[in-house]
Parts: sequence; C-alpha cells; structure tokens
Amino acid sequence: MDEVAGLPQPGPGCEWSPDGPLVEPVSAVTSLVFVVAAVVLVVLRRRAGLPVPWAYAVLVAGVGIGSFVQHGPDPAWSDPAHDLPLAGVLCFLASDAVAALTGRLRRWWWWAVPTGLLLVPVLAWPRIGDLAQVGVAVVAALLLLRRARRAPALRPRVAVAVGMLAVGGIVGSLSRTGGPLCDPESLLQGHALWHVASAAALVVLAPLVTPTTRAPR
Repeated sequence: MDEVAGLPQPGPGCEWSPDGPLVEPVSAVTSLVFVVAAVVLVVLRRRAGLPVPWAYAVLVAGVGIGSFVQHGPDPAWSDPAHDLPLAGVLCFLASDAVAALTGRLRRWWWWAVPTGLLLVPVLAWPRIGDLAQVGVAVVAALLLLRRARRAPALRPRVAVAVGMLAVGGIVGSLSRTGGPLCDPESLLQGHALWHVASAAALVVLAPLVTPTTRAPR
C-alpha cells in the first residue's frame, strides 16, 4: 500500500486501499459478478436444452475468482491468478470464432496452449504480459466482428456485447487514478462498472459458443 503522511493512497484503479481484508472492496465484491455470470449462462443453456460449454463457464467463473483475489487479499501470486483465466477467456473466444469462420471443430488446445504461453510474460514481465493480453483482446474482438459480418443473425448479439465492453472500458479508463471520474471514496467505482459490463458481455456471447459440436457459422 502506498502511503503519504500515514494515509492510504489509491492504486491504479482509483479506489482507496483501506486497512482490512479487502484491498479494494468495491472492485473485489463486484468481481464475483463473473461467477454469477457463469452460473447464469449454464442455467440459460440448460433451459434451452443446449449443451453447456463447460470450459467457457469455468473460465468465466475463474475470471471472477482471480479478480477477487487481486482486488481483495492481493497475495504475491495475485497477478497470475487474475490474468490466467482472463487470458483463457480471450483465447477461447478467439479460437471459437476461428472454428466458426473455418467450419472446423474447435479443439481445446487452440485456446489452452496460447493461454499457457501468455503465462510466461505475465510472470516474468508483467507489463509485457498486460500488453499481450490487450493484443489478444483486440484479435478476439476482430474475429467476432468478422463472424458477425458473415452471419447477419449474429450481429445484434455481437454489437450488444462489444458495446458493453466499450462503455465499460471507457468508464473504467476515465476512472483510473488521476482520471476525471476518479473518486477514491465513492462506492461507484469505474473499475467495478467494467466488471459488471464485461461479465454481462460474456453472458451475451455465450450462445455463440458450442462446446463439442461444430460452431454455427
């Protein structure tokens, strides 16, 4: 925790770091929305009589657990706990889009191998690891947009998901420490909104994912 004159200072996410079990309480609590999102997408798939993409659901829940670890107790291993499932979700969405665009079955190693490779810079060069994840996110978004362009029926769903991510990302960026929306003592934290928006987007994208059969084109 950074301190000036004995007072706690906000981290990159703007929120104060109080003396307590959770370093960033609002961001920590809202991290659990990813776990809720994973449960929701499983329930929706089952109610629709569709197979559940368990790998995707586990990765989404993992994002929430890892984010809670980082924003909550923040142990020494919080970076890989936070970044690994996030990288997994991004690689999964990218590989699923490739499968749909090429008419092939998605293989588990299409997303598992690049996720494992991303763990190397996350552990050895955290800044490079962050940039690498941004790169994967851009690739995944472009592939989803390409898929939506090819299949008009998917356009509304992809547009909603991308819109949620864009709004959440913009608000989150403006709310970082030093940003115009940063209010360290507020319960309304921009990073928390990013959690909610991205979790909702992952639920919106879930119907595009097919776990074991050919992805719809």
